[in-house]
Amino acid sequence: MQLTIIGASGSFPGPGSPASCYLVSANGVDDNGNPKTWRILLDLGNGALGTLQRYVALEDIDAILLSHLHPDHFMDLCGLHVVVRWNPYGWDAGRIPVYGPAGTADRTAIAYGMDPDPGMHPDFEFIDWRQRQAVEIGPLKITPYPVRHPIEESYALRVEATEPTPDGEVTSVLTYSGDTDTAPGLVEAARDAHLFLCEAAFHEGRDDAIDCVHLTGKRAGEMATAADVGRLLLTHIPVWNDPLVTSQEARTTFDGQLAVAVSGVTYTV
Repeated sequence: MQLTIIGASGSFPGPGSPASCYLVSANGVDDNGNPKTWRILLDLGNGALGTLQRYVALEDIDAILLSHLHPDHFMDLCGLHVVVRWNPYGWDAGRIPVYGPAGTADRTAIAYGMDPDPGMHPDFEFIDWRQRQAVEIGPLKITPYPVRHPIEESYALRVEATEPTPDGEVTSVLTYSGDTDTAPGLVEAARDAHLFLCEAAFHEGRDDAIDCVHLTGKRAGEMATAADVGRLLLTHIPVWNDPLVTSQEARTTFDGQLAVAVSGVTYTV
């Protein structure tokens, strides 16, 4: 499984990165048993759609998985709707499955200024998350876990890929935190993950009085240690934060492999 960072800027696009969007690719077979690379998106925040096209043809997106419905995590669905519905050469890829919180279909229609009926239903197949109930997309199994963020539904997503190798099938695990403060569901989602893509939007000593919104680097490290993950990749860092400070905070509570997500970089999980 590979993870390509499309957007890692916290809360809004920055000069070097769109808002949250992560491309996950895994090898499997299609419905006819032919080899296929499956591609899913974890979130599609504002600014991400343009950068995304550097790495994948939009027709090759197999599904979009939304952690929650703040604009920096879903707003570019509006642009993708234009691609699907108004491309003068047509769209032959069918409706794109969109997994998200209840109300995702109405929220995206309202964001675009559309009547929710039919809204974007002709373009996307909207499917509601059910807590801790996995969905399967090709070789990928994705399970949503509830976390703490000031919105009705917010999820961490555990992504498990079972892929063929010369030595037999191998399963790798990626966990994406979405937006959250410390939460039991976050540790559960990240348990023994090979790679933990975790938000760290706050700084210690500055944002201590704010509860139930974001993690600091220190708290992200605590969650990673509690979950016994292999690697920690910090993300969702806003432009007013110093990534070095964030990583230094995380190092005080996590002693494994540690890095900061950068738009355009691909990681093997």
